[in-house]
Amino acid sequence: MVDQQTLFWIGFIVLIFILLALDIGVFNRKAHTIKIKEALLLSLFWLSISVMFNIWIYFQFGEQKAFEFLTGYVIEKALSVDNLFVFLMVFSYFHVPSAYQHKILFWGILGALIMRAIFIAAGITLIEQFHAVIYIFGAFLVITGIKMALIGDKKIDPEKNPVLKYLRKVMPVAEDYHEDKFFIKRAGKYVATPLFVVLVVIESTDVLFAVDSIPAILAITTDPFIIYTSNVFAILGLRALYFALAGVMPMFYYLNYGLSAILAFVGTKMLISDYYKVPIMVSLGVVAAILIASVALS
Repeated sequence: MVDQQTLFWIGFIVLIFILLALDIGVFNRKAHTIKIKEALLLSLFWLSISVMFNIWIYFQFGEQKAFEFLTGYVIEKALSVDNLFVFLMVFSYFHVPSAYQHKILFWGILGALIMRAIFIAAGITLIEQFHAVIYIFGAFLVITGIKMALIGDKKIDPEKNPVLKYLRKVMPVAEDYHEDKFFIKRAGKYVATPLFVVLVVIESTDVLFAVDSIPAILAITTDPFIIYTSNVFAILGLRALYFALAGVMPMFYYLNYGLSAILAFVGTKMLISDYYKVPIMVSLGVVAAILIASVALS
């Protein structure tokens, strides 16, 4: 007999496959430029799915788990905004045609789902086996938050990406885009296109973001199902959010400081966890207030 928890995992994975198939097979079957109206409708769709899943969590696991999911979702969504700035910069740097940007984000986010699962499993295992690791994670988040605030509007140079440098050493890269293809065949050999190069930069950069975001949600809960599902739903709506906000993202001047404050808060929550458990409602309220204030100030 399969236990209930395993059935939940199987059901969730099936749901994600259906949603991804719907995304690539129906919503974006043909490469096209995603307009703001379409992006907003898609954002509303992903948000609605996340809310319905949160309601299911409430009736299945109770109020505490539902608020843990919601808090984790809000934190991951907030931290994911940093990804959007990187997407915008990388696409601009490599002059990626707007019609092909969704394909890169689709495969990039698919890779991110796999990487997040690995990071989450490793983080939970470390905390369970070595409790003192929670202090290391907490200190790391506080330091990262302070560093983010001091750096301010940080710039990332794609050419300095070590994975990109290695790729160019081991694989020939075509000079021009060839529609939405990642590889083309020349003289009987496969050659990477600039589109594949952009995908590599996006994927490798996401690993750096996961290093910040996974410890942040571990401060809220160590339930692997709640952590992964909230992560997945936050990431799935990221593509639509990018196309909806691409034009106004540079206006969010104070958002970076808000994110740094969120990281510092959840890091402090980890550091004092053995002495005082911050109620989940308080955590959700603080994160939401910081996020709303930083956007409003911007």
